[in-house]
Amino acid sequence: MSTLTAPPSVRRERYETDGIIQVDGLIGQDEVAVIRDAFMEQVELDRTAVGSVHEVPEDDILARFPRFMHPHRRADLEVGRLARRYMTDRRVVDVLTELVGPVWGAQSMFYFKPPTARGQAMHQDNFFLRSHPETCVAAWLAIDDCDADNGGLAVVPGSHAMEVVCPEEADAELSFTKGLVRPPEGMEAVQSEMRAGDVLFFHGSLVHGSLPNTTADRFRRSLIFHYVPQGSTEISRSYNPLVDVETGEELTIADATGGGPCGDAWEGSAH
Repeated sequence: MSTLTAPPSVRRERYETDGIIQVDGLIGQDEVAVIRDAFMEQVELDRTAVGSVHEVPEDDILARFPRFMHPHRRADLEVGRLARRYMTDRRVVDVLTELVGPVWGAQSMFYFKPPTARGQAMHQDNFFLRSHPETCVAAWLAIDDCDADNGGLAVVPGSHAMEVVCPEEADAELSFTKGLVRPPEGMEAVQSEMRAGDVLFFHGSLVHGSLPNTTADRFRRSLIFHYVPQGSTEISRSYNPLVDVETGEELTIADATGGGPCGDAWEGSAH
């Protein structure tokens, strides 16, 4: 059993202590296969259709497999319908409600991370979402089995207690994004090990990231959702409109103001 895995009886306590829990087998293998096939078909058909982020040179493998942003907003595409379905899936929402109370959906993303792809430097999600006064929470669904070799997520339990900080420059040899947040003194990263269908739930201030996929033949695909507690009153502009996970209807809260922990001039990587 992974050190991140928590049985239902201790999930809330573990989340409050570590800022992260892993729920094994939350989504069925047959469902994961449908998600995997749909996103692979979409990226082969048109890699630019789903809010893809063009942040690497064309000769980088990630240019062929860009991360998809907000697919849940594309109801005209199969990947969009799947993203919206699982963003509001009762199994996911029930765990979130248990951990932080009622939530709204804020973001969906799909990462392909093919063999040889660079990782993503350690970072904090709420640096990008800027949910206030609450913080966002992630639900990270493994679409493939993932570990250190294919660039599985590494997390720093307990780091959610720190403030969101301004990143420093990341190592471009290892990370396709530019910002790096170092773990707090005395804390170390833990490598997650997940099977397809497992879900990591983690706090918006938790420091996490991944190293490159060093395998020759294993993708590390993941479908990721971010949510905000319903006590949130503002969020970064690109995350509006939010999604009511009970009704599927959209709603809007105020746009976040100010420059965040780096001030107004910061040009950080989009998340």
